[in-house]
Amino acid sequence: MRSAIPRTARRSTRGRLTTAAAACALLSAGAFLSACSASASATQPGQAGTTLQAALHRDLSDYLTSRRAAEHISAVSLRITFPGTRPAISLADGTTRYDGGPPVSASALWQIGSNTKAFTAVILLQLEAEGKLSIDDPIGTWLPQYPAWRHITIRQLLDMTSRIPDYTSEPAFVAALAANPSARFTTAQLVSYVGGLPLGPKGWNYTNTDYLLAQMIIEKVTHDSYASQLTQRIIDPLRLRSTCLAPYTCPPSDTARMPAGYLYIAGVPPSLLGQAMPPLALTWAQGDGGIVSSLADMTTWDRALYSGRLLPSRQQHQLESLVSEATGQPIARTTLADPAGYGLGVQQVTSQQTGPIWDYKGQSWGNRVVHLYLPRSGTIIALAVNSATNNDDIADLAASVYQTLQKAGALHTG
Repeated sequence: MRSAIPRTARRSTRGRLTTAAAACALLSAGAFLSACSASASATQPGQAGTTLQAALHRDLSDYLTSRRAAEHISAVSLRITFPGTRPAISLADGTTRYDGGPPVSASALWQIGSNTKAFTAVILLQLEAEGKLSIDDPIGTWLPQYPAWRHITIRQLLDMTSRIPDYTSEPAFVAALAANPSARFTTAQLVSYVGGLPLGPKGWNYTNTDYLLAQMIIEKVTHDSYASQLTQRIIDPLRLRSTCLAPYTCPPSDTARMPAGYLYIAGVPPSLLGQAMPPLALTWAQGDGGIVSSLADMTTWDRALYSGRLLPSRQQHQLESLVSEATGQPIARTTLADPAGYGLGVQQVTSQQTGPIWDYKGQSWGNRVVHLYLPRSGTIIALAVNSATNNDDIADLAASVYQTLQKAGALHTG
């Protein structure tokens, strides 16, 4: 989920991690690439698991210490899973509130932001596999109330080439949410913020509106709520016991497991800057960013997502079919020359050091959650911190974790 603030107030507007979250990918700092090379040469395959966990905990602690004030964070958490039977690593550092509070738990719950989008894409692809729709259907087939967008296809919604403006960038929406962060919105209300606006330029343009429309199509086709379909199709089959769509399927008791999430974005009203946001008030995000989950559930979901467990092979191929984020044109794969590609709710980036990997960053008004899937080793890394900010260095933390794993010889390739 991109930050709900005007474009001019943002440093980074995409609701995902594009460069350094790919570990050695595209960070402009040459020192990072040097560090990756240095760590590779210092690999210690025999490093004990306890030593690795201590090194990873130092990564979290160092980040929290150095970025606490700049990002207004008090909590950071990490989960790493490996293929096969190798035990997962779950760590956390910090406290649940900026002014103190209990230590944050590794089983804490987080607003996962735009990581939600892949859930929405998978549901639509499942419906296609069942013969209930085609992702090449035009919007007009299912949502005739939006005639200006009638020729845009479901595929264009999911791969962000629709050209429909992003409602979270509209001043009227920002003002409404700022006036009452607990306000309840319907999908139709949210879409109405951009309903009369012209289409944007051709190409790839990140817009949260696309996934609200995708949610509305799911509900139209199934005659059921998005929350119900999400539970039936993904949450229950994968036994994601700590995952819900806020506030619709989240029990109020979940708030006790959630660190306070702080809004720390330049340009927001001063009365909100640095304030904790309501933990389950996510009706403004819904199918484009409204899921709350633990990192344990997140990594379970991610492994199912990338392993093809949730979709037939044809739909899995469509999920991973890419358009270039530079041109908006279809590409077979990302390359060093064209390193960032967007699929259907998923993103791939390529670097010389890592090759192609899948990654995404979600940001709500209180949390940032990042995941990386490294196909060469089958490793999944998930990170979370408890603020939303445009002074965001979580990519550096992802890079540090990658380097630590690499140095420990923990990224075995198959």
